[in-house]
Amino acid sequence: MEPERKRSGSTLKKGRKRRLIPSKVVGAAEATRSHWDLEEKQQPIAKKARLSTVLFAENCEVTHGQLCELLKYAVLGKSSFPKPSWCQLFHQNHLKNVVVFILQGLSQLHFYKFYLEFGFLRKAFKHKFRMPPPSSDFLADIIGLQKKQIIGNLPKAMEGSLPFASSKVSINLQKDPIIQKYGFKKVGLTRCLLTKEEMKTYHFPLQGFLDCENFVPTKCNGSVTDNSPLFGLDCEMCLTSKGRELTRISLVAEGGGCVMDELVKPDNKIVDYLTSFSGITKKILNPVTTKLKDVQRRLKILLPPDAVLVGHSLDLDLRALKMIHPYVIDTSLLYVREQGRRFKLKFLAKAILGKDIQCPDRLGHDATEDARTTLELARYFLKYGPKKIAELNLEALFSYQESQEPRNTAEGVQRLNTSVLECLDSVGQKLLFLTQEADASALSSSKNCQTIKCLSNKEVLEQARVEIPLFPFSIVQFSFEPFSPNLTQEMNKRIKIKWTEMSTVYAGPFNKNCNLSALKRLFKSFGPVQLMTLVLETHQPHLCIQYEVLEAAQLAIESLDGVLVEGSCIKVQRPVTELTLDCDTLVNELEQDSENRGTIYLSGVSETFKEHLLQHCSIFLGLEAMILPKDLKSGKQKGYCFLRFKTFGSAQRALNILTGKDWKLRGRHALTPRHLHAWLRGLARESRLPGVRVIPPPSEQEAWQMLNVDHPKIAAWHWGRKIEKLYHNLCPGTLCLILLPGTKRVE
Repeated sequence: MEPERKRSGSTLKKGRKRRLIPSKVVGAAEATRSHWDLEEKQQPIAKKARLSTVLFAENCEVTHGQLCELLKYAVLGKSSFPKPSWCQLFHQNHLKNVVVFILQGLSQLHFYKFYLEFGFLRKAFKHKFRMPPPSSDFLADIIGLQKKQIIGNLPKAMEGSLPFASSKVSINLQKDPIIQKYGFKKVGLTRCLLTKEEMKTYHFPLQGFLDCENFVPTKCNGSVTDNSPLFGLDCEMCLTSKGRELTRISLVAEGGGCVMDELVKPDNKIVDYLTSFSGITKKILNPVTTKLKDVQRRLKILLPPDAVLVGHSLDLDLRALKMIHPYVIDTSLLYVREQGRRFKLKFLAKAILGKDIQCPDRLGHDATEDARTTLELARYFLKYGPKKIAELNLEALFSYQESQEPRNTAEGVQRLNTSVLECLDSVGQKLLFLTQEADASALSSSKNCQTIKCLSNKEVLEQARVEIPLFPFSIVQFSFEPFSPNLTQEMNKRIKIKWTEMSTVYAGPFNKNCNLSALKRLFKSFGPVQLMTLVLETHQPHLCIQYEVLEAAQLAIESLDGVLVEGSCIKVQRPVTELTLDCDTLVNELEQDSENRGTIYLSGVSETFKEHLLQHCSIFLGLEAMILPKDLKSGKQKGYCFLRFKTFGSAQRALNILTGKDWKLRGRHALTPRHLHAWLRGLARESRLPGVRVIPPPSEQEAWQMLNVDHPKIAAWHWGRKIEKLYHNLCPGTLCLILLPGTKRVE
């Protein structure tokens, strides 16, 4: 987990220091002062460094390489280094110092297990993200130190081998996700096609879906064989008043020839040309008369009945075209990764084909080049087979490349193996590394690093108070005993059960002749329901409703508890178990979490809600992001959403409007950050019978012994307070991150 901290400060260019903002990674996050909204209003003149992650990926995961991007940019700024790809650091020149706290041995599991004890971290840090499990040298990854086992050169041609393929590095092919999906033997074209179920899962447009009612089928309904023709497809889009719309399409035949390359005039008003991605400008698009319907008509003529479309994240291209096509190969899914992540097209092009695409010195992407590249990647996969791909060890190479490869050709320290240490060295500065003697890593012996080894966490803390003000960049590492594998499994299970019980409500009593259908509709109006059962063990019937999100359960309690329903004054409450006894306190603290302030939850939103909201965007000032979850199986939009605003006041005003008589939605302030949703999705839902204990109750003496100073709960509270004091001693303008990297095993 990582936090950052924000304050005002002076500028840093060559040799001068700069200013910070808050961020914390449980993932990563930004720590802001408690008077954030007040400061915004009272100090509009002073520029402050600020981190924005509004457009961050859905899974809310920050890789070690992406974290390294932020740190490098924080050190040198845009004049010498490219901006991070996953976030925006505004007014970087106001940063003064960078401090990274690493709580070695702790993970996201600890943070939510002891959420109430980590009071300072959850309130001060505005951005929180997940991180992948740490590698053998976690510090080297986030600092960008070149790994000795990786040979720097990439293949020069399609048939060339990668460094990993020719090295002696031991690779367990059996565990490679490509082998697990396709096996070791070469596969034919039909095996690479996405199945209908996969197309549903990844939100491809399909016939019969409500969000595809106006989509046009390509009429390609012939029989596909391993000899069917492949066509590479890539589209560029702009942002209009109705969302993303097509501005360019490129279609490349299997021989490499471009059979279609058209600019397209959107039907609605353009609000952002997205030139940095599309290369499209107002001047380029002004004389264009081709419309979407013209492109659709031409594609239906060009594509043979058994045509197979190949693309990278092809679902987005087909949705921009508003077309449905049954036979697709998506290279972002063909070269499959673990945990649903995907390789970037730029990386695959370099790693597999040995070619550079999407070069930073060009304005935007070349759609024809991208389409041709996806086609070549598909052909490579078919020619060499899964075993060859697995031997390349793409995952390790991607991790290295992401942390090392610069994104443009700016002068200065931008080389393939540039690290944070080299960035600091280029401006005549040093990195401070405080750690315990036993935990020293490769960073300790690195050039330009002042390492101070301590005997205990207490000594690390004392040294940090003295040394941090003397260095522009500091890494302070505390070490804690991690949960054992068995305890980790048990803690995961308990958190899953606790979250399920917190999202469950019992309602009643109801009359025996009540309208059950009307009651179900009523409770579903608060949010998505996982399970609803009728309880007949009581004198009068009750309902048990298990919601998908905590906000829905809380909204049902707040709206209906003590209200007359179907002729009965009902009580709506959560089940009372040892895991929900502190539920009211936890809900209140979740609402005050810095990441939730400014975010609202709405239920009852329709398929057209997004368009309706955009049409009235002028009354929703400060709207930063709209999160519309979709069902993974059907691809349909769920009936709820989250809206994120710049300030709590803007969120409150929007909530009042949206739950008023004109919009008639149900809503409240958010309780669950996005990264928590992503983490909980990765944990299988658990349930238990009421009254069944997770662990046997300890004796009174054992219970008191558990609350000694070495207990993890006490340690979380104790060190949370220590870090808070250290944080408040940091000078104004310090970028502060707190990392809870976990352990090498996946938790």
